[in-house]
Amino acid sequence: MTQLRHMRDAVVEARGFVGDRNRNALDTDRMLTLALVKDIEIIGEIVDVGCVRRSP
Repeated sequence: MTQLRHMRDAVVEARGFVGDRNRNALDTDRMLTLALVKDIEIIGEIVDVGCVRRSP
């Protein structure tokens, strides 16, 4: 359950970072890009751990 909470928090945070910015912001705002990549990494790691736990 904690992992789902972390995943949700990362999604909420990423959506907050994006706000009303457009695609061009990813090309011009390095801090935005790095922040989004970090949140995507958090989500990916949680998904990866979940897949490992479920595999036989």
